[in-house]
Amino acid sequence: MAGTMCVAMYQYTGDINQQGLSFGAGDTIRVFHTTEDGWWEGEKDGIRGWFPASYVHILEKPEPGDTEEPEMSHLPEGWQCFSSPQGPKYYVNTSTNETTWEKPTGSTTSSSPAASPGLGPVSPPEKKITENGFHSVSSEEKTSLKKTNSNDLHQGPTTDVPAPKKSKLTTITTNCVTFPGSESTAEQSLLKPDEWSYCDHFWADKLDAHSKKATSGFNVLLAKQMKGQQMSREMAEFIRQRVKIEEEYAKNLSKLSQCPLALQEEGTLGESWAQVKISLSAEAEVHLKFAAKLSSEVEKPLFSFREHFGKEMRKKEHHIANHRKLLTTRYSSVQKARKVLAKRQRELEMKVKHNEIKPSNKAEEEIMKARMRSTQGGDDLKKCVDLYNQAQFRWFEEMVTSSLELERLEVERIEQIEQHLNRYTQLRHETDVFNQSTMEAVNQSLQKVDPNRDRELWVKDTRTGSVRPVDMDL
Repeated sequence: MAGTMCVAMYQYTGDINQQGLSFGAGDTIRVFHTTEDGWWEGEKDGIRGWFPASYVHILEKPEPGDTEEPEMSHLPEGWQCFSSPQGPKYYVNTSTNETTWEKPTGSTTSSSPAASPGLGPVSPPEKKITENGFHSVSSEEKTSLKKTNSNDLHQGPTTDVPAPKKSKLTTITTNCVTFPGSESTAEQSLLKPDEWSYCDHFWADKLDAHSKKATSGFNVLLAKQMKGQQMSREMAEFIRQRVKIEEEYAKNLSKLSQCPLALQEEGTLGESWAQVKISLSAEAEVHLKFAAKLSSEVEKPLFSFREHFGKEMRKKEHHIANHRKLLTTRYSSVQKARKVLAKRQRELEMKVKHNEIKPSNKAEEEIMKARMRSTQGGDDLKKCVDLYNQAQFRWFEEMVTSSLELERLEVERIEQIEQHLNRYTQLRHETDVFNQSTMEAVNQSLQKVDPNRDRELWVKDTRTGSVRPVDMDL
C-alpha cells in the first residue's frame, strides 16, 4: 500500500537524469509506487526517485501496482494510473498489459503502442518518438534526415527507470528487426508523404512466390539499381557498336572515293563525276568526325558513369549489410540476456519457496545473493536492449539516408542517359546536315551538264580541220 516504509540493505546510486534515487545502507525510504518488474518509486529526505526493490527490506510488503493516484476510483475496471519518472501520468490495463497516455473512459482498450516490459517509460506524445525502427517526424524533418552524434542516437532508458508492460500484439519481428503491427501502422508518419520515395516503401521483406525465400527490402531496392547499372552498360555498348559502324562506313567511303573507275569521262559530265568522288571523300570525313564525337561525348561518359554507379552500389550494399549484421548480433544478445534473467528469477523463486519451507540464515543469505544476481540479470538485459535500440536507430538512419542516396543516383542515371542520347541525336542531325552540304556541289555540277556544250568543247580541242572532201575532176 502507498506510504509503506522500507530499509535499504545495500548502498545504491541512482542516475539523476533518469530520476533515480540514491541511498546508503540502513537508510529509511518511503514507498509511493511499485511495479511487478522489481522497480519502486520512493522518497528519502524529500527527494523522490526510482530504485531496485531487491536493494531494500520492506517493513510491510506493499501490493504491486500501489499508487497515490486519487483517480483510481474513476477508472474503468482493469485499469490503473501511474506516474512516469518524467512526471506525466500513464494508464495500464492489468488484463491486457496495454499502456496509453490517454485516460480510458470506457471498457474498450487503447490501440496505442505499449512500452516494452522493463525497458523504460513510454515517451510523452509531444516528443519525437523512436520506436520499432520508425519515427514520428515533424514537418521540418520530412524532407531531410541528418546523422547524429553517437551520444545522441538513442536516449534509451537505463537501469534506474521502470516501465509498464507492452502488448505483444502491436509489433512483428522480421530478420531480427521489430516493426509496427497492423494495429499501429496507420499511426506511422511517412518521411516524404507527397512522393513515392524509396525511404518509405522498402522496409518489410519480400517473399518469392516460387522459392518461398524472403529478400530484405533494401536488397529489393538494390537489385533494381543494379539492373539500372546493367542497362546503362548495355546502352554504352550499343553506342560503341554504332561508333564502330560509323568508322567502318567512313573508311569504305574514303576507299570508294579513290576508285579509278570512269576517270576517262570528259566534258561537263566528267566534271560532275569527279565532283561525286570529291563529295564522297568529304562525306567519309564527316562520318569519321561523327564517330569520334560519338565516342568521346556519349560512349566514354556512359561507361564512366556506369563504373562510378557500380562502386556506389557496392558501397551501399556493404554498408547496410554491416548494420544488419550488428543489429542481428544485438538481437541475439537481448534474447540471451532474457534467458539468463528468466533462469535467475526461477532460481530466486525456488530459493524463496525453499526458505518458506525450511527457514535458515544460510537460506536468507542465498536469497539475498539470488536477488542480486536477478537484479544484475535485469540490468544486463536493459543494457542489451539499449544497445539493440541504438543499433536499430542507426540502422534506420542508414536505411533512410542510403535509400535516398540510391534514389538520387537513379535520377542522376536517367538524366545522364537522357542527356547523352540527346547529344547522340544532335550529332546525328549535324552529320545529316554536313552530308547534305557535300552533295550541294554535286547537284550544282549536274545542273551544268550540257551535251551540246560538251560537243563544242570536244570539237575545239580535237578537230583536225574544216576541209571537206570534193568531187574529183577527170
